[in-house]
Amino acid sequence: MDRSYSASYAAAGVDIEAGYEGVRLMKKHVERTFIPGVVSDIGGFGGLFAPDLSGMKQPVFVSGTDGVGTKQRIAQLMGRHDTVGIDCVAMCVNDIICCGAKPLFFLDYIAIGKNLPEKVAQLVAGVAEGCVRAGCALIGGETAEHPGTMSADDYDLAGFSVGIVDREKILDKNSVCPGDIIIALPSSGIHSNGYSLVRKVFDVEHTDLGRNVPELGMSLGDALLIPTCIYVKPVLSALENAKIHGISHITGGGFYENIPRSIPQGLCAKIEKAAVKTPAVFELIRRSGNISERDMFNTFNMGVGLSLTVSKNTADAALSSLKASGLDAYVIGEIVSGEDRICLC
Repeated sequence: MDRSYSASYAAAGVDIEAGYEGVRLMKKHVERTFIPGVVSDIGGFGGLFAPDLSGMKQPVFVSGTDGVGTKQRIAQLMGRHDTVGIDCVAMCVNDIICCGAKPLFFLDYIAIGKNLPEKVAQLVAGVAEGCVRAGCALIGGETAEHPGTMSADDYDLAGFSVGIVDREKILDKNSVCPGDIIIALPSSGIHSNGYSLVRKVFDVEHTDLGRNVPELGMSLGDALLIPTCIYVKPVLSALENAKIHGISHITGGGFYENIPRSIPQGLCAKIEKAAVKTPAVFELIRRSGNISERDMFNTFNMGVGLSLTVSKNTADAALSSLKASGLDAYVIGEIVSGEDRICLC
């Protein structure tokens, strides 16, 4: 039987043959992610995965879904499409680890104005790299060509992941108590939120993103495209070595919205602002946009990609474990009694 082809569909702007070529080009990237449990290859109607449930009393699946947001506009302007896939995976798996769960697999969705196989393969290569860093498998996805509703150069990248945790090991914020220590896991930069403000501040549509910025040690575009850190492996290790009561993924809403999500009513996260190690890109954003300190901490991660609330007597063990995993983790505060939920002082 001849390969599927529709001249009429092609005339409407959808190139089925380009889709086949994209699958062929991405195959080597996808195969990098295959871990024990993968049952299916790419190209089927569903991604199959057989989880190893040995040693678990009551396994619970944990899911997370997200996209890259308007950071992908920077990638489009720069003509670099191999990193935003890492961001897409990170935004999902970093949420899953906040429950204490290990990500198992990931699926992506790419809506694109014109299906250029090489571009799609670059996007998927980034997704695959993110999956490798998270230790999960890329078991499926979808590429949808949207002629007439998206410009030829435009695309939107999203995905979702499923993880697993034994019910008795699910992190419960009600275990957080006064005296717990708050540990910061450093971010690589802006990560994947706040880019609508970033794009406005730097007027990215009309500026030279390739220009070198001395205080950043690289071009503006390179700094804005640094991928989101994936914290799965270091945190899984820390969970084995310390009593972690809560984890917050610092995304949209910054400190003020995300840290309180892992703290019960009646307690407050007391953060020492001077202790927060903030990369230079945030000062450049603040200064260029004349943005208040409060708005900065309420929009961006400010250098803290994840925060861990840990029992005081195992805080040193947590720090040692995280540092052994290559993260320069450090203390930024503690849990105190109070109704404010978070206090930056």
